[in-house]
Amino acid sequence: MRRSLASLCALAVWLAGCATNPATGEKQFSLISEGQEIQMGLEADPSIVGSMGLDPDSGRQRYVRELGLRLAQVSERPGLPWTFRVIDDPVVNAFAIPGGHIYVTRGILAHLNSEAELASVLGHEIGHVTARHSVTQMSRQQIAQLGLVVGTVLKPELARYAGIASQGLGLLFLKYSRDDESQADQLGLRYMRRGGYDAHRMPEVFTLLDRVSQASGGGRVPEWLATHPNPGNRRGAIERQIAALPAESLGTVVNRDSYLRHIDGVVFGDNPRDGFFKGTEFFQPDLKFRITFPQGWATQNQRQAVLAVSAQQDALVQLSLSDQATPEAAAQAFFAQQGVRGAPGRGSVHGFAAAGGAFSALTEDSTLLAGKVVFVAYDGRIYQLLSYAPQARWSSYLGLADQAIASFDRLTDAAILAVQPWHLQLVSLPQAMTIEDFTRRYPAPVPPTTIALVNNVDPGTRFGSGTLVKRITGLPLP
Repeated sequence: MRRSLASLCALAVWLAGCATNPATGEKQFSLISEGQEIQMGLEADPSIVGSMGLDPDSGRQRYVRELGLRLAQVSERPGLPWTFRVIDDPVVNAFAIPGGHIYVTRGILAHLNSEAELASVLGHEIGHVTARHSVTQMSRQQIAQLGLVVGTVLKPELARYAGIASQGLGLLFLKYSRDDESQADQLGLRYMRRGGYDAHRMPEVFTLLDRVSQASGGGRVPEWLATHPNPGNRRGAIERQIAALPAESLGTVVNRDSYLRHIDGVVFGDNPRDGFFKGTEFFQPDLKFRITFPQGWATQNQRQAVLAVSAQQDALVQLSLSDQATPEAAAQAFFAQQGVRGAPGRGSVHGFAAAGGAFSALTEDSTLLAGKVVFVAYDGRIYQLLSYAPQARWSSYLGLADQAIASFDRLTDAAILAVQPWHLQLVSLPQAMTIEDFTRRYPAPVPPTTIALVNNVDPGTRFGSGTLVKRITGLPLP
């Protein structure tokens, strides 16, 4: 009887959630209305922007926004409140969230080589929105929570305790299926063609992603590959689709040189002015502080926090800014939180006024944590230095946490204080030359293979006279 009732409930929910998708013409399962989808995106967008930051160049933002809106207007859902933003992040990445919010990183802009390539990336992400892929994934997860089907949901470990995650950012962890990716590619190709762009440039993006992946050497791969897998296979599929289309329908617009001029000067790689690690020592030249995290711990520099996680992933040390006016006020607010036990005291860190102390806390899933928090007044700001672990293991981490907290200090190294980011710069070649000739004439802080990578060419390529070529300018970190 229970099995029959569950089957009837599943059928009722399925029928109620079926609709025809305007982009694909297929029946699609969704428990989320378009109004809910739009509201979800509007609520999530500020979290994403606040956590990841925007490229400060208003010209680049306007360029990407205008191109994106033109493509969105030839899609099947032009009435969505579309937004297109350039995220201030060095990784090769692009992503979409429900309701028409599309994001590309400065990292992927630096690696693309024409407006047609950018149009293919934006078109692909628009395709995820018009086909409502995220909404379908969320609908399936809702059903999974009812126990009717099996689904998977990312479960961050320590992030939920650290206060650095949000419900809005959770949308970024939705994974697309292979069918979703194939469909988004097809829709991206459709929107490129409607916009008049040369469809043959879309396969070049997959070549680029393959090259970036190979250059990582098994290390930090392009984030786009995490949710957009198998670029090689997808290149072949798109090439077959292009070959089957009438030549007159494929578009001719490339706009290579004009695109390159829009990205001229973009920051390349991590921006050290946002802080950088040397080993487990972290330096922040703009805010003029330094801190050393425990050896062997995995470190991460996020826009809202700097943190280190133990090798066993059961302890964390985190530095972030407090919005309170004094260390005492910040400590009182922390210890006044529901579920937090402890009593703050006063002290100092390297002569800077501080307040805080040991605490225990019961999380929403009944995990008992133990830790230490110290708020430090430095250079007109209040810094929160937080460390914790499950109570049963806290004693083994207390000494390391104390050392990390006590290491917070003023940054005085003149070379580090003066450090500057690398930039992408265009060069119009006065004569034909190879990559090796180019790097000898225009020295860079990166190897010739990286110059070949950002120009999406083989290392043995010979550039013609008058060609616009990307170079990287800047000095190695001290």
